[in-house]
Amino acid sequence: MKKIQVSVIIPACNEEENIPLLLKEFTKLSAKDFSFEVLLVDDGSSDRTYEIAKKLEKKYGFLKTLRHRANFGITRALQTGFANAGGEVLVFFPADLQFLVEDIPALVNPILAGEADLVTGRKRGRYTRRFVSGIYNTLSRILFKTKVKDLNSIKAFRNEVVKDMTLRKDWHRYLVVLAANDGWRVEEVEVALKPRIHGRSKFGFWRIPVGVLDMISVAFLLRYSRKPMLLFGTLGGASIGLGIVAGLTAIVLRIFGIGFRPLLYLVILLVLLGVLLVIAGFIAEQVAQIRAEIETLKRRQP
Repeated sequence: MKKIQVSVIIPACNEEENIPLLLKEFTKLSAKDFSFEVLLVDDGSSDRTYEIAKKLEKKYGFLKTLRHRANFGITRALQTGFANAGGEVLVFFPADLQFLVEDIPALVNPILAGEADLVTGRKRGRYTRRFVSGIYNTLSRILFKTKVKDLNSIKAFRNEVVKDMTLRKDWHRYLVVLAANDGWRVEEVEVALKPRIHGRSKFGFWRIPVGVLDMISVAFLLRYSRKPMLLFGTLGGASIGLGIVAGLTAIVLRIFGIGFRPLLYLVILLVLLGVLLVIAGFIAEQVAQIRAEIETLKRRQP
């Protein structure tokens, strides 16, 4: 049996109308280019998404259907796909029929040719969330200094890219950023985007503030999780410095016969806060060191 080269992972929730049409599109992929499998992960659908996909396994030999007992989100669905994938290249592909299956080779071929480790799509076409997506991607480029213009699209990547990557809820949106931070080669290609025909979009208003908070969390962790003293030490040093300035001011005022007791309390507060922050930095450095040693042990495991 020919070894699977590409595993396409499709998270799906309440997409019963789209699944038959989507899977039919995969028959257009030529097995001559690369061998592939499709892992459809039903993420706690309340409709017949799982039942329809399961029946279609008999028709499409490349299809494997997996199921979550509840709706855990896209990131968890992708992780289920990662755990069951047999390909050396993984592809994240939504089930809403907005992306074209024909664009998958453009994502996969640079990786198979050894030219990239992750290839993400840059959407072209008209879509309802273009303005929000533009703001999100602009903020991402500012925070993460990435050359990629579109983080929220279909993408392909070597399975090694996500092997040791920690993904929390909804962090699939930052897979490109996390991969680039780990030194993987990232490229971008244009892909088409069509309007949704069947089903309802899972995008709601609250995704915007949640996405911004997630973005800040990821940026914070990437900058300070491995060097926490950089944050705590800077804040602690600034606090101690302000305490010294306040103390000198109190001394000068005292020389001129002006006593201002609240200033003394401020000096004590700032210096103590600074010392506590520096101590917290040392503790955080120990935690970071333990984490680094655990990661080293994981890499040494066969």
